[in-house]
Amino acid sequence: MRVRSNHRFEGLTIASMQSALSLRHDVAQSLMRPGQATLPAKLLYDDAGCELFDRICQLPEYYPTRTERALLSEVAPAIAQHAQVTELVELGSGQARKTHVLLDAFGAQRQPFRYVPFDVSPGVIRSSAERLIERYPALRVHGVVGDFTRDLRVIPRGGPRLVAFLGGTIGNFNETEAHAFLSNISRLLGPDDWFLLAADLVKDRAQLRAAYNDSQGITAAFNLNALTRLRREFGIQLNPNDFEHDAFFSEEQSRIEIHARARKEIRLSAVEPRVDRVLAAGESIRTEISRKFTRPMLEAMHQAAGLRIEAFYVAPTPYALMLSRRIDSGATGL
Repeated sequence: MRVRSNHRFEGLTIASMQSALSLRHDVAQSLMRPGQATLPAKLLYDDAGCELFDRICQLPEYYPTRTERALLSEVAPAIAQHAQVTELVELGSGQARKTHVLLDAFGAQRQPFRYVPFDVSPGVIRSSAERLIERYPALRVHGVVGDFTRDLRVIPRGGPRLVAFLGGTIGNFNETEAHAFLSNISRLLGPDDWFLLAADLVKDRAQLRAAYNDSQGITAAFNLNALTRLRREFGIQLNPNDFEHDAFFSEEQSRIEIHARARKEIRLSAVEPRVDRVLAAGESIRTEISRKFTRPMLEAMHQAAGLRIEAFYVAPTPYALMLSRRIDSGATGL
């Protein structure tokens, strides 16, 4: 569905009206799956969750946001030099706080350029579009509302373009999900298109633990907000105060795991979606993962999905930006 606006804000493409129904289905399946109870990570990002996550990004312990921003500012001119594009597609754009770094590098202030923010919130897309249009007189914006794990097909045709997936969000996918996502990206890209991916790298364990267990308790509030949403939006009977935040690094899985751990025996129940499960004291619901990668892991993931990394940038606090193309694009390396 298309929602029109003025000539520079081209409007919104709404991928699907079924997102609420699909989320209910995903929630029920995740909670009722045998073994570890889980929740879809996207459940964390309602309006309250997005506000809490913005606060997390400003915490001294939370290095990913400032590390990525500094690295992006350093390498954006090189990215723009090699990726000759006229369009930026940003998946999970949110408030588009780092977008201006890329738009500046691509000369969006001086020449016609299109920005395609892709997010679950139409309000967030509109507010960021208004801000960017005011800053860049030659910029056009076309928003897409949807789920980037399912709805890439509705991105408007254009290009040549750079598709950006920042924030280290690839770490929230397990191996199967990451392969499916990158394979979809490979199919999306045309011969003149590029893909920019951000990923957190393995680093000091104490630094990792601190980033997800901040001293102010904001990450804990962000985590447990998902349970508040379960009760409010899905009618699942529970008290968030009966859970505590728990985040730890799994050496075996090379990932941070974020859990809501039951302080006592708790029964989760709802009629629709159908949920009926008892958590023992100390048992948990895993609300999110954040995988930490090595360069060989990332190179293998790209190759398996039909992508070739053409440039690999690493920050002093190990964090990576990768510029890639489809393997059959004819790129020769940077």
